[in-house]
Amino acid sequence: MNGSTALPPWLPTAPCTPGDCAAHPDPAPGHRAERAGAVLAVARLTAGIGAVLLGVLLAPATGLLPAAARLALARSWVRTVLRAFGVRVRYEGADGVLPGPLLVVANHVSWLDIPLVAAVLPGRMVAKTEVRRWPVLGTLAALGGTLFIDRDRLRALPGTVCAMSGVLDGGGRVVVFPEGSTWCGRAGGRFRPAAFQAALDSGCAVLPVRIDYRPTGAAAYVGDDPLGASLWRVVSTRRMTADIRILDPIFSIRYPDRRALAAAAQRAVARDSANLSSPSVHHRDSSRSAAASSFRTPA
Repeated sequence: MNGSTALPPWLPTAPCTPGDCAAHPDPAPGHRAERAGAVLAVARLTAGIGAVLLGVLLAPATGLLPAAARLALARSWVRTVLRAFGVRVRYEGADGVLPGPLLVVANHVSWLDIPLVAAVLPGRMVAKTEVRRWPVLGTLAALGGTLFIDRDRLRALPGTVCAMSGVLDGGGRVVVFPEGSTWCGRAGGRFRPAAFQAALDSGCAVLPVRIDYRPTGAAAYVGDDPLGASLWRVVSTRRMTADIRILDPIFSIRYPDRRALAAAAQRAVARDSANLSSPSVHHRDSSRSAAASSFRTPA
C-alpha cells in the first residue's frame, strides 16, 4: 500500500488518487474479445514477473563479468522486462548524452519510470526505504545499488545528499525523481531542491528527462493504489506507449543555489511536454482531496 496515516508535514503530496486519475482499461466489446484480452493480460503478467525473477536469479553471477558487460546485460534485461509487460518504448535524445557524472532528474508518473530510465541512463537510483521491502523488486533495487532515503527522518536527508555527491564525484550517475511524489501525468509537481545540492557540490551537470505515457491513466501509479492493481492495468492496456525525451543538460555552475537549479530543471521538463494538459483538466479529473502518493522523498 502506498499511502499512510499521520504523514510528516514535510512530505510532498499530489492531488492524484487512483479513482480519479488512474484509469482502468475498458473491457473489449464482446465476450470472446474480453476473454482474449484477459488471456493476453495474464500472459504478459506471467512473462513480466518471470523476466524479473530471472534477473534476480542471475544477478549474483553478473558480478563476475566486466563492468561494460554487466551494464549491457542490465540494459538488455530491463528492456526485456518492459516488453514482457506489454509496454512499447520510444527514446529520443539518447545519442547526445554527455559522458561522465550526471544528476538525471525526471518527472514521476509510475513505477514504470524506474526501468524506463534505467534502460537508457543506468545509474544509482534514489528511492524511499519502503522499496527495499517490496517482494522481488526490493531485492533488485538493493542489488542495483539504489540509494535508499528514509522519508520519515528529515535528519537523514543530508546524509543521502552526501552519498549522492560521492557517487557523482566518482564519475557515476545518480537518478532521482525530484517531485518527490507520483503524479498522474496530466499535471506535475514542483521539483524539490534537496537533490540538486549534490550536483552543486560535485560540479556536475543536471540532465532533465521527460516521461509521458499513452494512455496516461493506465500507467499512473498514484495515491493508495496497490502495486498489484497497477500491474494489472498495465498488462491489460492495449498498445501502451512510453515516450522518454532526454533534454539538453543544465550546467550547475551557472546557478547560485539548489532552488534556482531545481527551478531551471523543472521549467525544462515542463516546456518539453507538448501533451501536458492544462491545470483545469487535471483538477476536473481530480476533484477529491489530496492523498498520499506512491513515491515521496522529503526535500
